[in-house]
Amino acid sequence: MGDVTAILAAIQAGDRVAAEELLPLVYDELRKLAAQRMAREQPGQTLEATALVHEAYLRLVNVPEGQKWDGRGHFFAAAAEAMRRILVEGARRKDRVKYGGERTRVVLDVGSLADEPRDLDLVELDEALSRLAAEAPQKAELVKLRFFAGLSMAEAASTLGVSLTTAERYWTYARTWLYAELADAD
Repeated sequence: MGDVTAILAAIQAGDRVAAEELLPLVYDELRKLAAQRMAREQPGQTLEATALVHEAYLRLVNVPEGQKWDGRGHFFAAAAEAMRRILVEGARRKDRVKYGGERTRVVLDVGSLADEPRDLDLVELDEALSRLAAEAPQKAELVKLRFFAGLSMAEAASTLGVSLTTAERYWTYARTWLYAELADAD
């Protein structure tokens, strides 16, 4: 993965060719993360994992001045944040009346209704995550890395620069906090 770090340094220096070299190296990993995230989305999504990766990648490297990356972990954390924002923007767009936001999707398979879990509202989650970030930024960042980027606990702990035990404590706290916040929203 030294290649990724070297290319990120070149992008930071403003090398536009380096941005083209980065995508083939990180594409498979980003695609896997996006596919994991899209698998948790509500049915009827119009955005596919490939489109999510491309949109996130463009937001990361297609900026007027050179982007500052502190390494591979920082890049993937930024990718997770970009994917989160894209998904939240899409959820907000779907909630608008213009896009059928006032209509309720009806599941026709009556047999599965009784055991179907509550669908996660990305807009509510984003708002709750913003409140958590104001109170405990590192715990909110852990949620983004785990939930939106699909990183394992060990990978997220490494990215945040904390021990695995600390990350597990943060994860327990953040999940409990978010559950309480989202339960109050209902």
